[in-house]
Amino acid sequence: MIEELNRIPETYLKHIENTDGLYEIRVQQGSDIFRIFCFFDQGEIVVLMNAFQKKDQKTPRKEIEKAIKIKKEYEIDKENGFV
Repeated sequence: MIEELNRIPETYLKHIENTDGLYEIRVQQGSDIFRIFCFFDQGEIVVLMNAFQKKDQKTPRKEIEKAIKIKKEYEIDKENGFV
């Protein structure tokens, strides 16, 4: 299901606390809930990263660390002109 909204509720897009611009997109398909990490590149591009199926209330720390690592690699590649 796709919805058009002027402002995205935190139910769908939430900032991950204690991170520098890391967000979590929530997608539900039937009874399954998936999370996709993302960040904004200069407010113009949404960069999607790793995803996982969430089974507990709390987001696994290893998934957050993985997303932070991917974001840093993206920023380094962009600085070096590879993106």
